[in-house]
Amino acid sequence: MSQEFLDFLIALVIVIFAAKMGGYISTRFRQPSVLGELLVGLILGPTILNILFSWPLFHEPELLKEALTLMAELGVIMLMFLAGLELHLPELLRSGKVSAFSGILGVLVPLGTGYGTAVLFGVQSTEALFIALTLSATSVSISAQTLMELGVLRTRVGLGLLGSAVFDDILVILLLSVSFVLVSGGVSEGLGGVAVTVLGMVAYLIAAILVGLFLLPRLAIWVERLPISQGIVAFTLIVILFFAWAAEVIGGMAAITGAFLVGLFLARTPFKERIERGVSTMAYGFFVPIFFVNIGLTVNMRAVGDNAILFAVAITIVAVVSKIIGSGLGGLLSGFKRREAMQLGIGMVSRGEVGLIVATFALSEGLLSVGNYSIVVFMIIVATLITPPMLRAAFSEPALKATAESGTA
Repeated sequence: MSQEFLDFLIALVIVIFAAKMGGYISTRFRQPSVLGELLVGLILGPTILNILFSWPLFHEPELLKEALTLMAELGVIMLMFLAGLELHLPELLRSGKVSAFSGILGVLVPLGTGYGTAVLFGVQSTEALFIALTLSATSVSISAQTLMELGVLRTRVGLGLLGSAVFDDILVILLLSVSFVLVSGGVSEGLGGVAVTVLGMVAYLIAAILVGLFLLPRLAIWVERLPISQGIVAFTLIVILFFAWAAEVIGGMAAITGAFLVGLFLARTPFKERIERGVSTMAYGFFVPIFFVNIGLTVNMRAVGDNAILFAVAITIVAVVSKIIGSGLGGLLSGFKRREAMQLGIGMVSRGEVGLIVATFALSEGLLSVGNYSIVVFMIIVATLITPPMLRAAFSEPALKATAESGTA
């Protein structure tokens, strides 16, 4: 076997073992296991140990990093599929009002406050706009995992959170596309690019809904009758990967949106439990731990210098507070109680991989400096780390009791 493959094997051993131990320790402290997995990633990454590039154990760290990143992306796709599989489509549709209000305000409030904060610290307007866009993003995968662990994903807060994240994802990607084409091509060319982006999103969503509602259930029944080992699970994986690919290539949206939609559609089939057993075994035993650890492996918190720490702290506080206020206000306007609106707002705080996608895109296009990229990554990591314990506290027994009492008052 090649040395690169041997390095890959031992890296997987370290990552998966460390993730599971971190998750176990986290649950012993009555916190979601995802928190421990995220912290383990920070410890193993360049922030502290930097195992890929500092340890003599690995000979081609760049190749290894790329391989782990690909595995991690499969992990988040599977995680979002399982989140969709937990839900009933009619329940999610009933949360349409809160999803729209919370998703839209959860983008606009961080966008405005983030832009103002960046300008206040002397950032140029174009760069400030793309910093603000990273604040507008939401990564629901972290919150969905936490809510599943707490057993509250199918409450109206959980349903509202997932629906809001879909609105958030569409709006942020649209704003990112609009901002990029306007900055790079001017108004006339920009409007044409925006039109193409919108048409791609609409076309993908219409096609995905038609195929998901009318074709996938029939295909699943047909595949089940074939003499194929684990045929329904293999069919599910093929559909997940194809919808995820199409979401980005055709719809211009995050791949996780496509995977989430597949979960919603296949939850309506009689094979839901078998699909869940098959996919969750692979996901939680292998791919998902790599995803959470890889977040820490890809960033260096020490890159934020002493001179920039004040800006980093300020933008992080604004990111957390503005998302809670924006999304929470959307919940209140939709009829949620104050506690539910707070829970919804907290669930939208995590930026995770979606925020990293926006920041990395801006960096690659020269719209974000390396220094400000490090600051944005600092914000994303902190926001992602604090979301699980904040959700745990918001859904704690005293909090739920207070909610019940306020509802009967």
